[in-house]
Amino acid sequence: MSKPLILVSNDDGIEAKGVHALIDRLVKFGDVVCVCPDGPQSGQSMAITVNSPLRINRLDDYHGAKMYSVNGTPVDCVKIAMHCIVERKPDLMVSGINHGSNAAVNVVYSGTMGAALEACACKVSAIGFSLTTHDPDADFSGCLPFVDKIVGDVLENGLREGVCLNVNIPYCQPAPTEMRFTKAARGKWTDEYKVYLDPNGNPFYWLTGRFVNDEPDNRDTDEWLLAHGIVSVVPTALDRTALVE
Repeated sequence: MSKPLILVSNDDGIEAKGVHALIDRLVKFGDVVCVCPDGPQSGQSMAITVNSPLRINRLDDYHGAKMYSVNGTPVDCVKIAMHCIVERKPDLMVSGINHGSNAAVNVVYSGTMGAALEACACKVSAIGFSLTTHDPDADFSGCLPFVDKIVGDVLENGLREGVCLNVNIPYCQPAPTEMRFTKAARGKWTDEYKVYLDPNGNPFYWLTGRFVNDEPDNRDTDEWLLAHGIVSVVPTALDRTALVE
């Protein structure tokens, strides 16, 4: 029988350390094809490119994985991989490892999770992994036991159709040893804009802000778990219908 086919993408770009750390673990599970944006695409959610052409660039293999870059969004990468690169339907799609948390409302903005949700739409089991630091040279070793555990379980048992996993791993010392299923914390970003002047004296604006947790004492949320050094696993649905009784 053929090995499982695992499709990999991210939103930090093909050069990001996180995706290489992820590939190093996935190659032992099956045949890996990595299709990532050719540069950073954070915050793209499920955006797609409709007004310009997409181009695929075949790169050198990395530790046995086939590597491609695309001049588009994370969802573009998954779409073009499924239609133009892989020869059969993947058994699993894995996104990440993201540099930065995708807990709570961040899942709505995340290109990492956008890629995973696109795979959901294609009826492929999908997992998004994130580490809670934006350090481009972060140590991803604390993530790897959880990658092994979750990937192995999903390959063996699959996921419910239309549901993917949003896995966030705290960047802490000592490295986390515990993992729990939970729900996303309720909260929001206080969107603030720094105002600057260009050389001609015209103002321009740069988005900043901070996350405000509306339920900081709720132990059954991803934000609480991460604050206490525990890996959070949030089942995330593609269907956003709010049923009205």
